[in-house]
Amino acid sequence: MSEPVFRLAGISKTYHQGLKSLEVLRGVDLQAGEGEIVALVGPSGAGKSTLLHIAGLLERPDAGEVYLSGEACGKLGEDGRTDLRRHNIGFVYQYHHLLPEFSALENIALPQIIKGVSKKIAYERAGELLDWLGLAERATHRPGQLSGGEQQRVAISRALANSPKVLLADEPTGNLDPHTADEVFQVLLKLARGAGLAAVIATHNPLLASLMDRAVRLEDGHLEPETQTAVAPG
Repeated sequence: MSEPVFRLAGISKTYHQGLKSLEVLRGVDLQAGEGEIVALVGPSGAGKSTLLHIAGLLERPDAGEVYLSGEACGKLGEDGRTDLRRHNIGFVYQYHHLLPEFSALENIALPQIIKGVSKKIAYERAGELLDWLGLAERATHRPGQLSGGEQQRVAISRALANSPKVLLADEPTGNLDPHTADEVFQVLLKLARGAGLAAVIATHNPLLASLMDRAVRLEDGHLEPETQTAVAPG
């Protein structure tokens, strides 16, 4: 069996506030292989966002290790973590976090330019993604001129612009109406599967969770298989 693209091993995290301590994660293990999409479900406040932040090297665990393509990330300094994150991990949040002063095209091109890609290639790649998502005519529009669904599709394109190995999404359709949420989620799945990404997507929506390859439930700091979630068709 090949090494998973993404793996968490024994992840624990406790937050301290004054004399109070909140143990959010307790020895969590999770992995995803190439082309595998995993649903992360659980009640609000269970620690799903914390888990994704640790997986994405935005936060350090108190114990345990994060592996990307077999490489342990725990001993990396901040520069090393930033470089690894920039090249290997794409993020999609509940709110799109697009830069309001830039167009859709520029929002997608910018992460590529920061990575070191030439402007010409970055804008070509951004244009291809927008065209593929049916947003070519909206390329010069700023976020405020786009609908909620269009904004989130641009955010998804931005997350995938640098061809990451791992996609992490935190309630990516949580701010959208049900119809738009379904459309955007189908786009997300199509892009992730097409790119062969190892993806972990947090959602409260059992229907959306059922469209993924498998689901795990985070509750009381532990991670367990979600037996009530159907396996997505091949």
